[in-house]
Amino acid sequence: MYTVVEIKGHQYKLKAGDLIDVEKIEAEVGSSISFDQVLLVGGDKTIVGAPVVGGAKVTAKVVKQGRTRKILVLKRKPGAYRRKNGHRQCYTGLLITEISDGQGGVSKAEAKAKK
Repeated sequence: MYTVVEIKGHQYKLKAGDLIDVEKIEAEVGSSISFDQVLLVGGDKTIVGAPVVGGAKVTAKVVKQGRTRKILVLKRKPGAYRRKNGHRQCYTGLLITEISDGQGGVSKAEAKAKK
């Protein structure tokens, strides 16, 4: 079973056991988070939401809080003006542990994927 879920304004295609990086979510490492903005659930029978699937839920475990590598931004104008800036985006690493379609169907991550 797979799903399309909206997290912090971005859409992700997920299945149980996936590791994804999303924009920073204020949560402790090791805690569980559930998302109810499920737009589509696919599998044997596809369920499309209008705009969301009622009762569907995705549960994830926070595995990491971090920052991406530094991106350098250089600005130059005629004359002697030069400016160098850097940016590092904060992110949260999530492990998808369970997908529920709202109609009794549940897909869980295997024990191997959790390690």
